[in-house]
Amino acid sequence: MDKKVVYSGIQPSGSLTIGNYLGALKNFIGLQDEYNCLYCIVDMHAITVPQEPKLLRKNTLDVLALYLAAGLDPEKSIIYIQSHVPAHVELMWMLNSISSMGQLQRMTQFKDKSKKSKEVLAGIFNYPVLMAADILLYQTSYVPVGEDQKQHVELTRDLAQKFNARYSDTFVLPDILTPKSGARIMSLQDPSIKMSKSDPDANSFILILDDEEATRRKIKRAVTDSLNSIDYNDEQVGLKNLINIYSSFSGKSVEEIVAMYDGKGYGEFKEDLADVVCDGLRPLRERFKEIRADKEYLEKVYKEGAEKASYLANKTLRKVYKKMGFIAK
Repeated sequence: MDKKVVYSGIQPSGSLTIGNYLGALKNFIGLQDEYNCLYCIVDMHAITVPQEPKLLRKNTLDVLALYLAAGLDPEKSIIYIQSHVPAHVELMWMLNSISSMGQLQRMTQFKDKSKKSKEVLAGIFNYPVLMAADILLYQTSYVPVGEDQKQHVELTRDLAQKFNARYSDTFVLPDILTPKSGARIMSLQDPSIKMSKSDPDANSFILILDDEEATRRKIKRAVTDSLNSIDYNDEQVGLKNLINIYSSFSGKSVEEIVAMYDGKGYGEFKEDLADVVCDGLRPLRERFKEIRADKEYLEKVYKEGAEKASYLANKTLRKVYKKMGFIAK
């Protein structure tokens, strides 16, 4: 029986955080043997906010090198850059023809960004349709995303159903694939919000590529509370977040960690947490430097990945064009 398809992508809009690593990248590795996986660097999504061209190119290759350093295998998975497969934008235009303005206006990301900006760009508005095209092009069964992306997958399913109903069965309806491990990692300075590389406070996130000194400094400055007792509950949200990070890197359960630090203070806990995080990231950081320096290897990976992805994407796109009434070339 053929393996089902898993699709995921990460934006190259800056360096990735440990939240990206623990919540996404680390979980990608285990999926490679169970599914046919496509892992994309979604550079076309990144330009929905202004990007410096030179920096976008650098960040795109950084994410590719991080994919490989973390353990993604180009022999097992298709690893490619979104802009290298034009079918993504072609299918987006087809799906735009069945997307309603009201539906897109209700998307959380659009609502949030339109409140914060005087001018909302069309790319932000159409972003979810491009995401739907990304997923549907490859007849994807599962998308490994968190709760914050659930609405995008629901829209993708809705557009697939609309298209299938109008033009006959064409697309697989994707489902969310809930990660088997890894808690949602929150900001170190405001634990009520998700850790984000776009946060203006650099102390709120740890980048995968931070040096060890910066990593330790940020953990030391992380928000806890005034209780100075190690416990895991919703009243101590800052500490709860740090325990989740400790658990994700060490493999120890929350209960084990709480028991280990019974009667101990936050200072000792944070020092040990810094050791655990630095030890956990060190092999990844070292491997990244090796891979990032090998430009020929990176080029080989993204070119071969684009060829494989294009073959699959164009199979779907040809069906879509034919069913919508376009004349084959």
